[in-house]
Amino acid sequence: MSDIYSKYETVIGLEVHAQLLTESKLFCSDSAAFGGAPNTHISAISLAHPGTLPRMNRKAAEYAIKLGLACHCEIEKDNYFARKNYFYPDLPKGYQVSQHTAPICKGGYVPVVTDAGSRQIQLNRIHLEEDAGKLLHDQDPANSYVDYNRAGVPLVEIVSEPDMHTSDEAYAYLTELRRLVRYLGVCDGNMEEGSMRCDANISVRLKGVTTLGTKVEVKNMNSIRNVKRAIDNEVKRQIDLLEAGGTLIQETRSFDAATGSSFSLRSKEEANDYRYFPEPDLAPFHLTDEFIAAIKATLPALPEELILKYTTNYGLPEYDARVICDDKGTADYFESLTTVTTQYKAAANWMLGPVKSWLNEHSEDISRFPVTPAVLAALIHLTDSGKVSFSIASSRILPEMITATNEDPLAIATRLNLLQDTNADNISPIIDEVLAKYPDKVAAFRGGKKGLMSLFVGEVMKLSKGKADPRLTNELLAEKLKG
Repeated sequence: MSDIYSKYETVIGLEVHAQLLTESKLFCSDSAAFGGAPNTHISAISLAHPGTLPRMNRKAAEYAIKLGLACHCEIEKDNYFARKNYFYPDLPKGYQVSQHTAPICKGGYVPVVTDAGSRQIQLNRIHLEEDAGKLLHDQDPANSYVDYNRAGVPLVEIVSEPDMHTSDEAYAYLTELRRLVRYLGVCDGNMEEGSMRCDANISVRLKGVTTLGTKVEVKNMNSIRNVKRAIDNEVKRQIDLLEAGGTLIQETRSFDAATGSSFSLRSKEEANDYRYFPEPDLAPFHLTDEFIAAIKATLPALPEELILKYTTNYGLPEYDARVICDDKGTADYFESLTTVTTQYKAAANWMLGPVKSWLNEHSEDISRFPVTPAVLAALIHLTDSGKVSFSIASSRILPEMITATNEDPLAIATRLNLLQDTNADNISPIIDEVLAKYPDKVAAFRGGKKGLMSLFVGEVMKLSKGKADPRLTNELLAEKLKG
C-alpha cells in the first residue's frame, strides 16, 4: 500500500481568514467583540438596510499592513473594494465587500521549520474583507437561526500559493501564522472561537508531473491539528479514488472531526460566478509611503529575529529559543529577564523548567506569573553563586517567592536556613560518616567503579539536609577516596 501512495506528490494551498482585533466592524461602528448575545452587535448598516452607507475602518487597514510587512509582502498603495456576489442566509447584503484585483498585500512568505528542514512558504496575497454572519443549526429541530453579530467584522484573508507538499508543512505554516498574528496583536488566533479559520485546497499528482491535479477544498476545521488530519484524510481519499480508476471532481467538502473523514458540500464555484465589480459606496483609498513607514516602525521584534538573537548572541540551543518564542508573553518576559542577568542559559532553564511547570500546573499564562523578572534574576544569581542549589531554589525558594509577593530570595533562603554550607570543616565529618557507612562501596570505587561517586554525594546531601555545597563535597570526596 505504501508504494501506491509514494507514487504521488501532494500539493496544498491554504486560505486563512483572521478576524482583526479592531473595536468596531469594517464599515460601521458596531462592536466587533466576540461573545455577545445573538444579534446584539448589529445596526441598520450591519443589516444592509436601504439607504445606509459604509465607512472604512482605518485601524483594519493598519492591521492588514502590519501583517503584510511581517510576512515580507509588497504593500499595494492604491486600493479599492469590490462586491463579491453570492446568496447565503447569513450574508445580509446578498454580497460580500472584499478586495479583488488589488489586494492590500501581495506576495511575501512565511518561514516554517519541520523535520525535513526549514523553508519559506510563498504567499499569493493578503486582502481585506468583511465577515459573514453565522448560521445556527442546533437551536431548533425544525429551523435554522441566523446570528448577525459577526457580519461585517473585519477579516484578512491570507492566501498561500500551492506551495506545501505535506500535512506537516501545513501544520507548521498555520502554527507560525497564528504565532505571527498574536505577536503583532492583530488577531487572537483562536480557531475554536472562529477568529482564525482555515480552508485547505488539496490536490495530488504523479511525481514528476508539473501540472496541478484536480483541486478539492476542505472546510470546517476548528484546530490546527484537525487541518493536518483533514489533509491526510483527503490525500488518501484522492489517491484511493484515482488508483481505483475513478475521476476526481472539483468540489468543496466538509471535515467531520469526530469521524476523521469528509463529505461533499457542493461543486466548487469558479471566481467569475461571483460577478465582482468595484463597490460603488466606498471610495478607493491610497496609502502613502509615510503611512506605511509609520506602521513599520511599530512592528515588534518577531519570532525569527528573536530566535536568531538568542542563538547567536546568547548562545542558546535553537530548541530553547524556539520554545521561548512560541508565545509573545513568554518572549517578552525573557527579554525583560535578560536585561537584569547575563546568565542566559540559566535564565532559559528557569523559563522552560520551574516557571513553565508552575504555569502548566495552575493553567495560567506568563502574564499571571507572580514573580517579576528582576526577582527571578536575583534567584538565578543566588543559585549561580553557589549559595543555594538549583534543587533547593526551585522546590523551596521559588514557591516562597510566589506566595510571599516577590520577597528577596536571599532573605527567604536565610529565613528558612537554606543557604549552602561552604565550610569544609562542617562537611568533612559528614563525608567521613558516609564513607564509614559504605566500606564495600568505598572499596569498589577504589577498584574502578567511579560511578559510585554519585551515591556518596547523594548521601552527603541527605545527611546535610541539602545544605552541603555540591562542588566542595565532590572535591573533598575525591580527596578522601584516594587513600
